[in-house]
Amino acid sequence: MVSKISKRALETPASPIRRLVPYADDAKKRGIQIYYLNIGQPDIKTPKVWYEYIEKYKPEVVAYTHSQGLLELREAFSKYYERHNIQVTADEIMVTNGGSEAIMFALGVVCDPGDEVITIEPFYANYLGFASYLNVKLVPVTAHPEDGYRLPPMSEFEKVVSPKTKAILFSNPSNPTGTVYTYEEMKTIVEFAKKHDLVIISDEVYREFTFDGRKHISIFHFEGIEQQVIMVDSISKRYSACGARIGTFVTKNKEFYKNALKFAQARLCPAETTQFGAIGLLTLGEDYTNSVRDEYQKRRDATYEALKEIPGVVVHKPEGAFYLSAKLPVENAEDFIIWMLKEFNVDGKTTMVSPLSGFYATPGAGMSEIRIAYVLEADKLADAVKILGEGIKVYNSRK
Repeated sequence: MVSKISKRALETPASPIRRLVPYADDAKKRGIQIYYLNIGQPDIKTPKVWYEYIEKYKPEVVAYTHSQGLLELREAFSKYYERHNIQVTADEIMVTNGGSEAIMFALGVVCDPGDEVITIEPFYANYLGFASYLNVKLVPVTAHPEDGYRLPPMSEFEKVVSPKTKAILFSNPSNPTGTVYTYEEMKTIVEFAKKHDLVIISDEVYREFTFDGRKHISIFHFEGIEQQVIMVDSISKRYSACGARIGTFVTKNKEFYKNALKFAQARLCPAETTQFGAIGLLTLGEDYTNSVRDEYQKRRDATYEALKEIPGVVVHKPEGAFYLSAKLPVENAEDFIIWMLKEFNVDGKTTMVSPLSGFYATPGAGMSEIRIAYVLEADKLADAVKILGEGIKVYNSRK
């Protein structure tokens, strides 16, 4: 007899970033070269210091570590945050298996099953998966492509807050839109959280990647909100170390920390070896992060300029992260992406992006929108977007 699948499993959505991979695999088998702009996997080499520190601290036995992470690593994170005017101690930092686990810990500490969390859509698609897994409801407030996906007015937040609302969850800079919230926008969120006694879960994974002179504003840059704040972070994109699976759960609220530690103890510990490597990465300073940021700004410019040339595309220049969201002149972006992989190529090449509908909680929202991860060299990005434009032309001319 086949056992019944749980409601939790059935209602947890598949990743919109990864679920179209089988179509790409089939295209590769046919000899098609694919520009993978669907996933935030940088092509920049992981810094050598990562490997040097793993070798330097190589133990004879790869052992369990403390559930909250190596003290040496937490101290290194504390010094790193201090450079960004974020004052937190090692005892306020918990090392997690990537930023993903930090988000799950945050939702798990703050919410009971059936509780609600307000989020700004489009949002990092896995927020929906994490919330579904924990039986938490994401309640969206919608940002729109026509105004560059800026923070919606607080009147929209007021419409959805309820007695079940426990937190606000968002990323800044934004994955998937590349929007960087200003001090005033962040202050508005802080005041709303204070008014309704909500926890702020601030995803700050892309803090270094802000363009055109913009500065990242951390949730920890505001006073009087410290006990209502959880910051989640990751080294994945900052140091091109996605497979390291090292993130952080950061809070000054001792009760949040103490109870999140129970979750950490249940999963035992982060991997010892990658924690050693992360200590090495955190020795890198502004010279490294500035050079990476400048490279992504070049890639941003190449992607944006090429997209502007495609008739009917609604796009605003991203301000940070390494993503761009745009509205295409097609009815269903996911169908278009599948068609690009199955039926279209230019000189044996095609382009894969992510459908943005999976980054929304509102049913039917974002159907014409896509996310591009500009994680390739600028000339490749320009070619990829050109192919995307040719594809739109052919797709819309079909009878």
